[in-house]
Amino acid sequence: MFSKILSSISSSFKLLSADFSLDVWNKSLNVNLTGVFLCSQVFINKMIKDNVKGVVINVASDLGVISPDHRIYDGDVKPVDYSVTKHGVIGITKYLSTYFADKNIRVNSISPGGVYTNQSQNFVKRLSNLIPMNRMANKDEYKGSIVFLCSDASSYMTGHNLIVDGGRTVW
Repeated sequence: MFSKILSSISSSFKLLSADFSLDVWNKSLNVNLTGVFLCSQVFINKMIKDNVKGVVINVASDLGVISPDHRIYDGDVKPVDYSVTKHGVIGITKYLSTYFADKNIRVNSISPGGVYTNQSQNFVKRLSNLIPMNRMANKDEYKGSIVFLCSDASSYMTGHNLIVDGGRTVW
């Protein structure tokens, strides 16, 4: 009976079955979460050692705030590891921001939306329909947000996740 239920669950949730490898999951965790942790560790420790104020900006994703709409992907789904790790980046950001605030170290993240990089026309159209601005971002449209988070214009911001997604997460 249990194996019948497990088989039914497994076929219903392909991403949780053997079709989604633990190796892929672990590699994603290593790059997207452990990488953020290690980079933060190096830079924050250097700031503390040199007794300087500083800013850490982590890169999350709009999919760290919302779940992907699997209907827009060309016959596939967005892998579970991406969304989960980007949620984790926001969590690390919030944790580090409170822990190091008294050291004059601000930690924020940015959650960019989809960037146009020659994806299929069908994908671009489907994603653009989910964005109030009705388009994906151009590669250079995040520069201003990064400059803002690094500057004194955001000197009273820490632990914030700046969503820059053309309004997608509003819907």
